[in-house]
Amino acid sequence: MNVLKIAFLSLLLSVVSCDKTVKTETASATKTATVEAPTKFKYWNWITVGHKKSDSAYTAHFNKLKSNGIDAVLMNTNADPKLLKRLAPLANKAGLEVHAWMFTTNRPGDSIAQQHPEWYMVSRSGKSCFDERPYVNYYQWLSPSHPEARKHILSLVEGLAKVEGVASIHLDYIRYPDIYLPIGLLPKYDLKQEEELPDFDFDYSDASVEKFMAIHHKDPRKMENPAIDIEWKNFRLNEIKSLVNEAYDLVHKHNKKLSAAVFPYPEMADHMVRQRWDKWNVDMVLPMIYYNFYNEELDWIGYATKQGVDDLEGRPTELHTGLYTPKLSLPDLKSAIQLAKDNGANGVAFFDDYSMSDEQFEVIKNSKE
Repeated sequence: MNVLKIAFLSLLLSVVSCDKTVKTETASATKTATVEAPTKFKYWNWITVGHKKSDSAYTAHFNKLKSNGIDAVLMNTNADPKLLKRLAPLANKAGLEVHAWMFTTNRPGDSIAQQHPEWYMVSRSGKSCFDERPYVNYYQWLSPSHPEARKHILSLVEGLAKVEGVASIHLDYIRYPDIYLPIGLLPKYDLKQEEELPDFDFDYSDASVEKFMAIHHKDPRKMENPAIDIEWKNFRLNEIKSLVNEAYDLVHKHNKKLSAAVFPYPEMADHMVRQRWDKWNVDMVLPMIYYNFYNEELDWIGYATKQGVDDLEGRPTELHTGLYTPKLSLPDLKSAIQLAKDNGANGVAFFDDYSMSDEQFEVIKNSKE
C-alpha cells in the first residue's frame, strides 16, 4: 500500500504504508500451511467500522457491498474483538467473508503501549516514536525486538482470532517506518530521499540494538554508514518475518488464516520499509499497488502483480492485488481489475468503499466472471 489505510485513509492521502473458506492443513507449527487452489477470483474491500452506527445501518451497507460483487470485507475495528464479534455475524449473514484488519507494529493511540515508552522504535537520530513521530502524528511504531511489545501485539492478534465468523487476521503496518516514501509523496513533505536519512531510519532502540549485538557483536549506532551493513538490514527484515510467523502459528491454532497488507512487490518492500513478504508464513498477501503514489502508469499494476506472483512461486501464499479507487476513473478501474487477472492475482481488493461511487461499484459488479 512498502508509504501505504481511521487512519489508513489518512495515511494514503499523506504517506503510503498500509494486514477464509479455503481448507488448510498444518502438519506442524513450523511448517507452511497447504492451501487448496482458489475456485474463483475474489473481490475484497477494506472498511473501517465503529460503535456509533446501528446494526441495521451496517447490515444495509454489507448488503450493498455484496450486491455489487464484493466477496470479502477487511474490517478495521481498531483491534477491538467486542466490536468484531458484533459486526462479523452481520457481514456473514450478508454473504461476506470477514477478515479482521489490524494495525500491527504501528499502533497509534494504543493506551496499553503508551504506558511503556521503552516499547517504541527509535530513529538513528535518536528520536523515539513515543513522542517524536516521522511524517505524521499517528506514526507510533512499536519495536518487534522488545519482548513485551511483541507479546502485546500478539495478544491483540489472538483476541481477534478467537472471534467466530472470522476467516483471517489481516496484518497492516507490519513493517518498519518508511525509510523511503513513494516518490509521488515527497513533494508534500518537501523532502529529497536519495539516501537513508537518520530521521527515517529505525530501529535504534535499546531492545533492538542489544538483540542485534548479541548475534553480530557490533553496534549499529556506531556504524559510519549502517545502510550498507547487510547484517543490520537483514536483522530487521527477520524481526518482522519472525513476528509474522509467530502470528501465523497463533491464528492457525484458532483455525483462522493469516493475511497481510503489504507494499507493492517484495524487492520494493524490502527497500522501502524492511518488509520481505515473499519469505513469510502467510496465507494471503494484499499488495497495495497504488501506482499513482509512485508516479507510475496504469500498466504498472500488472507489472507489480506479476513480480509478486513470480516471487511467491512454489509457496502456498495467495496474492490479491490492492487498488486505490479514489484515483481510478471508470475505464481505468475496469483495466486495473483486468491487469490483476491477467498477471496471476487470485483477486483484487479495493480501498475503500466509503469513497467509491455507484458507477465504480457498477464497474466492479460487471467485471465479475
